[in-house]
Amino acid sequence: MNQPNDRRAAQPANPGDVVDRRSGLDRRDLQDPDDAPSGLERRRGPGRRRSDFLRSAEEGEMTKEQFLFLLAIDTFKKQNGKTFPTWTDVLEVVRLLGYRKTMPSELSLPRVEDWTEKSDAPSGVRIGADPEASH
Repeated sequence: MNQPNDRRAAQPANPGDVVDRRSGLDRRDLQDPDDAPSGLERRRGPGRRRSDFLRSAEEGEMTKEQFLFLLAIDTFKKQNGKTFPTWTDVLEVVRLLGYRKTMPSELSLPRVEDWTEKSDAPSGVRIGADPEASH
């Protein structure tokens, strides 16, 4: 018994609505056209190769930078008894490793003001810590 209700003809009202996979619609095609790419997209598509940075990490060969970051996060987790560090914890570790926001962002993020700081700026994550004491 056929029913006149064809699922393929039903379009979701909003881009975030649930889409029945059997309808033939691809949820990735339902994004708001006003949303500009952020630069964080991981899908490569045809003809786009992985960078050496991603390829080495995905194949289990870490750079010195990746290994240092992994070791720092692992040490933070052990020292603080945290299985799952928060994003604030991760940012704290990154800043304590010496990273500073010295260049304009390569990402296009909505509703966020970009900034830069001096390369020798203190981390700002430890209250009362003397920035000169670590030199």
